Amino acid sequence: MEKNEMIFGIRAVIEAVQAGKEIDKILIKKDLQSELSKELAEATRNLRIPVQKVPIERINRITRKNHQGVVAFIAAAAYQRAEDLVPFLFEQGKNPLFVMLDGVTDVRNFGAIARTCECAGVDAVIIPSHGSASVNADAMKTSAGALHTLPVCRELNLSQTIRFLKECGFHIVAATEKGDNNYTEADYKAPTCIIMGAEDKGVSQTHLSLCDEWVKIPLYGKIESLNVSVAAGILIYEAVKQRNLME
Repeated sequence: MEKNEMIFGIRAVIEAVQAGKEIDKILIKKDLQSELSKELAEATRNLRIPVQKVPIERINRITRKNHQGVVAFIAAAAYQRAEDLVPFLFEQGKNPLFVMLDGVTDVRNFGAIARTCECAGVDAVIIPSHGSASVNADAMKTSAGALHTLPVCRELNLSQTIRFLKECGFHIVAATEKGDNNYTEADYKAPTCIIMGAEDKGVSQTHLSLCDEWVKIPLYGKIESLNVSVAAGILIYEAVKQRNLME
């Protein structure tokens, strides 16, 4: 994160938020109490900006300048919203293919998935605003520049986003070891969102309950799981293969 452009100081961060700057995340000193800190909380309310309360030592390691207990990181690329992007894609005559990442926190995995998505023509990656890797300098580097062009939707509530996509006619496919069918048996030909979970926890039960299909990738070795970026690539290109057969 240190490689990202930073803004420090409460007033400067408030002004950046109010000006519509694309903020990756904000770090605030624990127990910070002031009128300006209340103003900052109000400015970020209902926005898709992760705000983390951290020990002052963490902020001091990032910068020794007069930060007043607040540091913000500017996102390396602009975020979008699914509710804006979906109608636009339909208006363009697209048959959208999305990938949603549920709790994927490793920026290298995020960047690698983004690179595969861009190469495969995926229309967007969806991430939660909290508990996820984000578009920072490391993710940008791992993606080989894909995150400069691939739309990334950062959403406050993935459950609401899944419901919205289903209302728009999307078929929701979750990758999980709990799946009854192999990934090749799923239907990706309609507007589709593939959900990938973190390697340790997988897709949350809350989100699984909203999905149309649960699929698994068969494993024949002794290791119990694939790297999430590899697994994502397998499902994405199965979707590409099925869609190419339609043409």
